[in-house]
Amino acid sequence: MDDITHLATSLGSRLQALGAAVTTAESCTGGGIAEAITRVAGSSAWFEAGYVTYSNRQKQRQLQVPEALFAEVGAVSEPVVRAMALGASRHAQARFSVAVSGVAGPGGGSEEKPVGTVWFAWADGELLFTERRQFSGDRHAVRHQTVIVALQGLLALASGEKPGRG
Repeated sequence: MDDITHLATSLGSRLQALGAAVTTAESCTGGGIAEAITRVAGSSAWFEAGYVTYSNRQKQRQLQVPEALFAEVGAVSEPVVRAMALGASRHAQARFSVAVSGVAGPGGGSEEKPVGTVWFAWADGELLFTERRQFSGDRHAVRHQTVIVALQGLLALASGEKPGRG
């Protein structure tokens, strides 16, 4: 069993023990987190929905991310992933959520947000944790690392721990 499938299986066991569900709000991973979760047989018992909101317009329409945030801070930012995580939880009526937005490359980076920059938000109800990571490697590597960190954070949160590096 690979690392991602192992994390998703562990997350499912923890969520089932809690009687809780999770949802995802993804941009740079294009549904990769939801795909990992649904690899696990029986995941329909604890996975509500996955939102792949690649465009800013869909982040607004599906997750109610305020339009002004994109002009103020850009899509790859803490305020946007916070709004994505809360919007996904609200719409899916799931206790837990994770949101990711980043620059997977090979283009699209800037001095402020180079390729490999990813913002994460994990929510348990209204309790939110965020983290910015800088990954290395090609597009596949950045997306792969993002899925792993997203699942690790969800598992930590569902286990009563703070997700992320601290």
